[in-house]
Amino acid sequence: NVSQGCQGGCATCSDYNGCLSCKPRLFFVLERIGMKQIGVCLSSCPSGYYGTRYPDINKCAKCKADCDTCFTRNFCTKCKSGFYLYSGKCLEKCPGGLEANNHTMECTSIVHCEASEWSPWSPCTKKGKTCGFKRGNEVRVREIVQHPSARGNPCPATSESRKCIVQRKKCQKEGKGKKNREEKRKKSNKDESKETRQESKGRAARRQNREQRENNNKTQPKKRKAPNKEQNLAPVDSAH
Repeated sequence: NVSQGCQGGCATCSDYNGCLSCKPRLFFVLERIGMKQIGVCLSSCPSGYYGTRYPDINKCAKCKADCDTCFTRNFCTKCKSGFYLYSGKCLEKCPGGLEANNHTMECTSIVHCEASEWSPWSPCTKKGKTCGFKRGNEVRVREIVQHPSARGNPCPATSESRKCIVQRKKCQKEGKGKKNREEKRKKSNKDESKETRQESKGRAARRQNREQRENNNKTQPKKRKAPNKEQNLAPVDSAH
């Protein structure tokens, strides 16, 4: 009972077997329902199948048993649970030099840890201070630039400490140092004020002296010039 008036993308179909052929570009696949297989036409193959195109029909063929999705029968793109994908194949164990990635379910290269160069040694300290002691510790650090994979070499230590010796010096108390700085500031301000007052007094004294000299010059009478003695002498008569 082949029919031409089919639905669901079928070109020809029967009431018992479903689709017998598909319209162009669609894939023909058999679906099992209980003990019966029914043909259907799909735009793409379902999971576990791959598509092959022929001149007369396009079919969906089944992937291998351990493969969930595949490009061809011999090239898997995703494996079923418990298998790891490697070069299109599904393996229970990864080859040597590779490790199983349980997130992607693939065999990947082993990645070892990588660390940066050491930083310079820190100043010599003891209990967070740099004074008040002779022997202390100095530290240097480095960073992890590449974290390892599951089977990769672990990361080394990221910090080192060693003993150090410095010239011992007393620690200045914070309160005392602050008090000394405050006293020095006050003394400096006081000295500056004293110098300013002395300069002001000096300028006032000089101005007062200058005014006093000007007043004295105004009050004193001008001195007259003494007459010339030669002019006052009377001529002597030679007859007497």
